[in-house]
Amino acid sequence: MTYDMTELQRERRMGAIGTESTREVRRISLADLSTRRAEIADELWSAATDIGFFQVVDHGIDLTEVRRAFAMAEAFFALPAEVKARYPKRFNSGWESMTQVRPSVGTPDQKESYQVTLSNMDGLWPSDDELVGFTDTIKAFEAKCWRLAMDLLSLFAEKMGFHRDFFAAAHDPTSATYQSTLRLLHYFAVPQDAELTGMWRAGAHTDFDCLTLLFQRNGQGGLQVCPGKEMDSQEWTSVEPSDDAITCNIGDMLMRWSDDVLPSNFHRVRSPGAGDDRGARYSIAFFAQANSEVVIEGPNGKYPPINAKDYLHQRISANFAK
Repeated sequence: MTYDMTELQRERRMGAIGTESTREVRRISLADLSTRRAEIADELWSAATDIGFFQVVDHGIDLTEVRRAFAMAEAFFALPAEVKARYPKRFNSGWESMTQVRPSVGTPDQKESYQVTLSNMDGLWPSDDELVGFTDTIKAFEAKCWRLAMDLLSLFAEKMGFHRDFFAAAHDPTSATYQSTLRLLHYFAVPQDAELTGMWRAGAHTDFDCLTLLFQRNGQGGLQVCPGKEMDSQEWTSVEPSDDAITCNIGDMLMRWSDDVLPSNFHRVRSPGAGDDRGARYSIAFFAQANSEVVIEGPNGKYPPINAKDYLHQRISANFAK
């Protein structure tokens, strides 16, 4: 993607350390969704239009399934580097390590990741000899994430004047053009004597997708969000990790689709501070990204139409080392 100076300046400003704020990241229960659709939609819309972030509980994904996925992620990242290197990143699938360079800081994120995009996984799954049960476990978890993301997006669709299943049709997992991605993340442990100035586990960025579901573990914090209205003052709000809550945020794709009504805000993962646990940090993210051929066009036509493949290519090209 070619950045104009306004966007470059905005991203680079987000590389500053800033100050801590106590803004609320709302927790929203999805219990009885079928009978509380209007009420839950109002809560989601209010939180999303406020800071673009919220957490959902009573979401229907059993904690044992989440823990099973985390266990598989840890096992994958524990494999020797030469084994992981057999499954190298290809567009939005496969393994990479320290190749994501955010324009906001210009340094690689201190992490490795393994990305699963079902339409682009030929030759990228570890064998059962290397990691028994990995493929089946991760595929099953991806399906659970897709279902939840579509339930949430159906509420946003109705608020935007689209039909309930608008986004589910745009994110069809049976299609060869499916682009949604499940990403396993491993942030490296930090030595006690390491100099952390200018280093980020993940530099400030916005997500490229429609909606992100982020699974975090108790005690493995570091995620911070800076709503656009607080960009100039650089006030960052820490998002408390929780085993039972899924942190969700609006991505660039949905912001464009909503004619900028729903904000895709900057967030980052800071390095451990003085007295913080410097051990490894793991998280799992599901990025709901519309199928390649789907045209992104808002209700009021604020932006020219663009297909999801071209849009995603633009955003990824700007954030990974060539």
